[in-house]
Amino acid sequence: MRVSSLLTSFFVATATFLHAEPLEGGTAKVEITDRKAGPVNDPSFAKVLALRKGDTTILLITLDAVAIGEIGRIPNSFLSSLRHRIETEFQVSPKHVIVTASHCHATVQSDLLTPVLEAVRTAVGHLSPVKAGMALAQENRISENRRLKLKDGTEADMRRAYALPSDNAVEAVGLIDADVGILKLERLDGTPLALVYHFACHPIMNPPSRGSSADFPGFASRLIEDALGTGAMAFFVQGCAGDINPVRYKEASTVPDAEPLGMLLGSTVLRAAAAIRTEPGAALVMANRELSVPTASNYKSRIERVEAEIQTLSHSLKPTNINFKAFFSLFVQHRIWPEAPSAHIQSYLHDQSQGRAMLHQQDADNKVLIDQYLQNIETMEKLTRLNTNLALLKKHLKQVEAMSAHSFPTELCGIRVGNFKLVTFPGELTVEIGLGVKKRAGPEPVFVAGYTNGYVYYAPTAAQLKNAGYAQEDCDTLLSPDWHSSFEDAAVSLLKSL
Repeated sequence: MRVSSLLTSFFVATATFLHAEPLEGGTAKVEITDRKAGPVNDPSFAKVLALRKGDTTILLITLDAVAIGEIGRIPNSFLSSLRHRIETEFQVSPKHVIVTASHCHATVQSDLLTPVLEAVRTAVGHLSPVKAGMALAQENRISENRRLKLKDGTEADMRRAYALPSDNAVEAVGLIDADVGILKLERLDGTPLALVYHFACHPIMNPPSRGSSADFPGFASRLIEDALGTGAMAFFVQGCAGDINPVRYKEASTVPDAEPLGMLLGSTVLRAAAAIRTEPGAALVMANRELSVPTASNYKSRIERVEAEIQTLSHSLKPTNINFKAFFSLFVQHRIWPEAPSAHIQSYLHDQSQGRAMLHQQDADNKVLIDQYLQNIETMEKLTRLNTNLALLKKHLKQVEAMSAHSFPTELCGIRVGNFKLVTFPGELTVEIGLGVKKRAGPEPVFVAGYTNGYVYYAPTAAQLKNAGYAQEDCDTLLSPDWHSSFEDAAVSLLKSL
């Protein structure tokens, strides 16, 4: 009886496998660079990955763009218009259309509806059975947390908009997320169709002076596609990169270049993908949830605090007898020759007590001027950071005041392809948000993507929103601290439902 039962189970399982609905995939891409707008360093693309299993069709659309609406060139109406056209032409539910931006600062065409629809048409028209598999790799060489923990208990951030705090003010740096999530899709004959790879880092290493660029994800994807051949396509999905910069982003002594970072990321993806074993008939599951997130209510008090601090700092600027030209030469002299900055050493050694005393007094007076000027420079840098972030607070105060409610809806999407699980949000999630969701979701790898299906500015942690140091993530946001726990609960629940 035992052998008979085992045989029966075997034949039932075999029959189920043979008749299981296959997972199908199709891909397409189209260039979306606005080549009439100025110089181009490297092209930007819209890419479409169509997935179908039975009655379920899902479209993953990646754009080499800064955001889906609100900032940049893509209008706020783009997402709804695209979803409506896709539903009308392809009978795909709007909730099954995921549009995500890499957050690179490329100059893309303002009207993307026609080229993206054409890419969707191609991808859906070339669906064929595929095998799927996933892997988790690590890449810790290309990113750093841009938030600096200062000795006074506040946090500052690294931006090109203002200077770093002084070295002696910095105590520690924040975390990064080195995870690289990879979904591999192969045709049934084993040739690669697509690699979806997820990583968290701002694509802002290519300087604007070089022209439009898809930044390091563009270079990584090109390396992957060239290496795989057979028309395989690489899809970059941005993670919780709100406070993650390219490594050494602020260094002025080296030429900023996104390509080496892209080569590092691309090679990491390729090495991990080579070891993935794919299987046919992978699961395809999609889930959606609307999350109402509360808006910040303390803009006015924060603006008042910033303006008071600006006034205090302005009053702290010290009068000084020197300008920068004089300061620079004095500073160099006192740093290189601290024992004899004002004259050759013999002038300090002559037994002429009055002349020697005058030299020492001149040095002491100049040291006071140097210290005052250095303090004024540091104050100026603080004022620059405060003024920049004050403008962001005032901007979002106007936005929130224009709203008719104290919250607004956001869309969360959850997708599972085989063992690859992803949850999305439209904001610039900071890295600790993603790490928190991963920790709560359980031991199996999951991934959290920002910049998807809209754009709602930065989405920092509750603690970051209470930072008195005024970093961009704290100020360029619509959200109150309560949003953090609500999102984490919803994201974990959504992932578990997959």
